[in-house]
Amino acid sequence: MGEADVAAGKKNAATRGARLIFLDESGLMLAPLVRRTWSPRGQTPIFRQSGRWREKVSAIAVLALSPRRHRVRLFFDLYPGANVTGPLLVGFLEALLRELRGPITLIWDRLGVHQSAPVREFLHRHPRLRVEVLPTYAPELNPVEYVWAYSKQNPLGNVAAVSSADLATRARPKLIRIGRRPGLLRAFLDQSPLFGSK
Repeated sequence: MGEADVAAGKKNAATRGARLIFLDESGLMLAPLVRRTWSPRGQTPIFRQSGRWREKVSAIAVLALSPRRHRVRLFFDLYPGANVTGPLLVGFLEALLRELRGPITLIWDRLGVHQSAPVREFLHRHPRLRVEVLPTYAPELNPVEYVWAYSKQNPLGNVAAVSSADLATRARPKLIRIGRRPGLLRAFLDQSPLFGSK
């Protein structure tokens, strides 16, 4: 499936009055992105971090567009010390369907967990959820990729957590604040060639 196919799926979703949602997974590492910062003159900032740098927080997020494309919302969940599995993704999708009414077009990449048996069974049981798959090696088409890039560089830059649970506790309010900025969410959509070229 190419970019033109995804664009056609997006148009088809608008025709049937479906909500358009983009889903992507990411990992937040205990060794964060180190950013330039401020400190009093002559006092070099010291960045302390845990030696358990391989620990991570798995994250799933969705950017959801209303059927008329006027409203953008961010939904996410964080999973300290876990990997995204089929059952975990199904749990996320179940919670999402409780929040969102009506038909939905879900757009995501070709990650193996998206094709796992639990996910396939879930999609079969929920026909109001149609799936469109992004082309291979085209992360720039998914606007959730820009959510991850922004959050890791800006609010989560220089955050030195002591454990994956601590990192999730610190990241959650920052992601909630991102979700409360509709202009920023719209900018993430506009970064994608699926929207920005309009």
